[in-house]
Amino acid sequence: MSRLTDTFASCQAAGRPAFVSYVCAGDPDLETSKQILLSLAEAGADILEVGVPFSDPLADGLTNQLAAQRALAAGMNFAKLLDLLRTVRAGTAKPLILYCYYNLLFAHGVEKYCAAVKEAGADGLLVLDCPPEEAAELLVASKKHELANIFIIAPTTPPARIALITQHASGFIYYVSREGVTGERSELAQNLAASVQAIKQHTKLPVCVGFGVSTAAHVKAIAQVAEGVVVGSALVNVIAANQKTPQAIPAAVGAKVRELLSK
Repeated sequence: MSRLTDTFASCQAAGRPAFVSYVCAGDPDLETSKQILLSLAEAGADILEVGVPFSDPLADGLTNQLAAQRALAAGMNFAKLLDLLRTVRAGTAKPLILYCYYNLLFAHGVEKYCAAVKEAGADGLLVLDCPPEEAAELLVASKKHELANIFIIAPTTPPARIALITQHASGFIYYVSREGVTGERSELAQNLAASVQAIKQHTKLPVCVGFGVSTAAHVKAIAQVAEGVVVGSALVNVIAANQKTPQAIPAAVGAKVRELLSK
């Protein structure tokens, strides 16, 4: 069994959803980023979603765009990403998922990219702008190197396309609960339970809900309908707020995770 499969099984046995944390690799700098990810794992994150900084992150709102800018300005690159993955993998057995854009894989060579990140400790890829219709090379490389290939489903995705996406997905399904880009929201989307149930008609894969999740109440609500909850901008905002004291960031993001998981 894979780390992802084991994680969802253990969370289900404990009667709770998997908590998926998102931060951008290299934000605010490489060494602090390593400690942030380890702190997230220690604080209760079950799956570590690692954003790979990119110059044109079209699916991301301002919070995550600025995180990518900070990481790139600090010198983040592919070699440093592999260094980060190796360090975090040595410090935790929790799954590592890369949230990235296809240009980064294409420029490096899709199979070479998959082989390298797998060797460094990654468990899966969530390639934002690579739909299943265009993912043949990615799917072959992911399968060869035993990386989960996670696809996104949106509120506007029609049933026929949900069927197509779930046919090619592995690891879990990422349900984007709102139209638009990433970012904190005051309220969750309406009809969340019905939307998740519509996906489950096509797959037995776990469904994780993200985009706009920012409070403990949101996490509790999603726990009633899905196998996982994804929190990103709420954590990235903690990093942004503590840029002048980077040594304080790992503890601060850990505290935020504990707050979101509070009963």
